[in-house]
Amino acid sequence: MSRSRHGKVNSRWPDRSALASRSGHDGVLRPSAFIKGSQVHTAGRPWGLGAARSTAADAPVARHRRRWHLLLLASLIASSAGRALADFARALDCYHHRRFSEARALFRGVENARPGDPEVDFHLGRLALWFDDADEARHRLERAVAARPADARLRHALGDAFGLLAQRAPLVSKPRWARRCREEYERAIALDPRTVEARWSLLGFLAIAPRLAGGSLERAREQAAEIARLDPLEGRIARGTLALIEGAPAAAFAEYDELLRRDPDHFVALYQIGRCAALSGREVRRGIEALRRCLELSPPAGENRPGHAHVHHRLSELLERDGQAAAAAVSRDAVLRLEPDFRPGKTALRN
Repeated sequence: MSRSRHGKVNSRWPDRSALASRSGHDGVLRPSAFIKGSQVHTAGRPWGLGAARSTAADAPVARHRRRWHLLLLASLIASSAGRALADFARALDCYHHRRFSEARALFRGVENARPGDPEVDFHLGRLALWFDDADEARHRLERAVAARPADARLRHALGDAFGLLAQRAPLVSKPRWARRCREEYERAIALDPRTVEARWSLLGFLAIAPRLAGGSLERAREQAAEIARLDPLEGRIARGTLALIEGAPAAAFAEYDELLRRDPDHFVALYQIGRCAALSGREVRRGIEALRRCLELSPPAGENRPGHAHVHHRLSELLERDGQAAAAAVSRDAVLRLEPDFRPGKTALRN
C-alpha cells in the first residue's frame, strides 16, 4: 500500500517498492504489473474504454475519451436505425405501388437490421404468397402470428398461406389445410369484426370449397351481407361475384347497372361490367366499351381496387373472345408494362 500526500492509506494503487519483484530489476513498471480483477492497469493511459484510470491527472482525459466513444457508438446505432427505417419506408412504397419484386428485395435487406420483426415477416409472407412460395409464406406468417397472436391482419394472411398449401397438397392432405385456412379467416374476423378483407377471403373459401371441406354458398351469402353492411360498394361486388359463381350473370350485371345509372363514369362499375362479360361470355361488346372507357379515367386509390393493369387484362380476354387477336396482344403487353409482377389469379375473386 502507499500513502497519499494527506497521509491516508491509498489501497487502490500498490506501492512501487512492493512491485519491484514484478517490475524487473530496473524498477520500471511493466503493463502486466497492475492486475485488479479482470481490469488491466498500466502506468500510462488506460487500456480500452472500461479500463481503470492510472493517475488522478489522467481521470478527466479518460472520462472525455469514454464520453466520445459512447457518443460515437450512439451515432453509429442511430445511423443504422435511420437507414433501416428509410429502407423499410421504401419497401412499403414499392409494395403499395405493386412493384412486388423490388419490394421483396428491399424487405429482405431490412430483415438484416430487424430480424424476427413481425411487420417484416408479414410483408415478406404476403410477397411469398404472391410469388406462390407457400412454404416461405407459412414459415414467416406463423412466426409473425406467434409474436402477435391477436393481430387480425396476420391471422388473415396465415389463412391465405394455409389456403395456398391446400391447393398444392396431395389429395389426402387437402382437407387438413383447408380446415386450417378457414379457421384462421374466422379467427381474423373474430378479432376484428369490421375487417372487409378477411370476410372477402372467407366468402371465397365458402363459395368455392367443397362442402366436405367446409364450403357453403349459404354462408358465403351471409358474408356478402356483412361486407355490404361495412362497405356498400364492396357488398355489390361480393353479390355480383356470387351471382357469377352461381351461374347468374344477369344478376351480376344488374348490381353495376344501378351504379352506372347514377354515375355513367363510375370506374369500378365500368370495370366490373367488363369483368362480368369476360367471365360469363355475355355482352362482350358492351364489356369492351366499358373497359376502354376505364382507360380514359383515373383508377380509384386503394390496395384492392382495380387499376389499368387489371383493365388491360380483362380487355385482352374480351378482345380474344371477339376475334381481335392483335388488339388483345397489345393489351397483354400493356399489363406487363404497367405491372411487371401482375398475376391475375391473385386478385380474380374480386377483380
